[in-house]
Amino acid sequence: MEARVTMSQTAKRTCVPPTTQCHASDMIHQHGFSDQAPPCSEIAGMDVRELATQHGSPLYVIVEETLRKKYRAAFTAISSRYPNVKFAWSYKTNYLKAVCNVFHQEGALAEVVSDFEYEKARNLGVTGSDIIFNGPYKNKTILRRAVAEGARIQVDNLDELTLLEQLAGEQENTLPVGLRVNMHAGTEPVWDKFGFNFESGEAHRVVERIALGGRLRLDGLHMHLGTFILDLDTYGEGVEKLLDLARYAHETFKIELKYINVGGGFASDNSLKGHNRTGEDKAPTLDQYASAICDPLLNNMPDYQNLPLLLFENGRALVDEAGFLITRVLSSKATTDDERAVIVDAGVNLLQTANWYRLNVHPVESTSKPVTATKVFGPLCMNIDILREHAPLPTLKPNDLLVIHPVGAYNITQSMQFITYRPRVVMLGANGEIDVIRDQESLETVESLEQLPDRLISKERSE
Repeated sequence: MEARVTMSQTAKRTCVPPTTQCHASDMIHQHGFSDQAPPCSEIAGMDVRELATQHGSPLYVIVEETLRKKYRAAFTAISSRYPNVKFAWSYKTNYLKAVCNVFHQEGALAEVVSDFEYEKARNLGVTGSDIIFNGPYKNKTILRRAVAEGARIQVDNLDELTLLEQLAGEQENTLPVGLRVNMHAGTEPVWDKFGFNFESGEAHRVVERIALGGRLRLDGLHMHLGTFILDLDTYGEGVEKLLDLARYAHETFKIELKYINVGGGFASDNSLKGHNRTGEDKAPTLDQYASAICDPLLNNMPDYQNLPLLLFENGRALVDEAGFLITRVLSSKATTDDERAVIVDAGVNLLQTANWYRLNVHPVESTSKPVTATKVFGPLCMNIDILREHAPLPTLKPNDLLVIHPVGAYNITQSMQFITYRPRVVMLGANGEIDVIRDQESLETVESLEQLPDRLISKERSE
């Protein structure tokens, strides 16, 4: 398959959704920053200063309209090339109820990887049949419930396969399952923690076991090749190997798959550390991703009577650009190498993606002052609490506000109350709504699950 990416070297770079007043220069220096610090005074038409005044800082902000636009653009790119498509929202990427329900309103299924996420989806009203259940560990209790409720279960390992065979023996009907397959497709390392290997023949042997066992029915094949995939050839190779396994199942056991699940892995506009080009310039477009997957699917599909459903499990590419973090400068200083530094009130406990992204850090106030490479530290009592190296920022003083973007993917779900409380999250609606979708933590909420034994209540040591 020929899949080549042509990316513009001079593409206009907008660092936030179109309704947000925030623009950047195209000139990139040795530290990977522009010669202007792009101000960001508004998010989706809402004044950043007013948001911080009303809701405090740090403050996560999610733009609802961006979620919907991203979903619709991705779905259109795929469905215009393949006639039978469904998206499943990846709960682990951002499982706040408001975010999940935006995607469910748009038509997305739920993709979950634990009993917690399964129960969360069901509590939101998602039916079992609209849940894709992935992951290397599904305990017997939740697996039995998922079976009873008709979830799409994608088998991850032999022990789970054996357990499903046992559960199938408890009911009269044959139990439909999907099979997760791992393979060499150009990404390193290979995600062989998950599923059954293609090259070794393990996946073929499991297909045979299902076909001849009589208790399970193979309805689908699933792959998820990695995350933030920039090489389109990876998808082409993965699809071809998945279809090779599908042909084996069809020709050997007359199995006609009902669905093919190609997982996710689309990149967002974030910039990876170590890359001089911005993420927006480097990442393939949605149309390029769609062609890289759909073209080999349609060209190499087994001779099925009905075209199988094509499932996607995208997360990052749909939500990252919708998320912002407003943070406040606490103090400034110079580092030992004479680089300017600021300490802000948001730490890496709130921005796990700072470990691998070169996050965009925008001042709120517009200024004509020259920018300087600035190290942005968080408030945590550890030296590795660094949100951004060499951020192009003007001189800052305490109480100045900064906006960090994009942060919508994984930061909220991976955040923790290490040293500080986790902050409030607001969602900005298309008609000017500002809704609190998760409140700031307090000592009461953090300690609500703790218990203090009677013998430890007194401050005096007991004999």
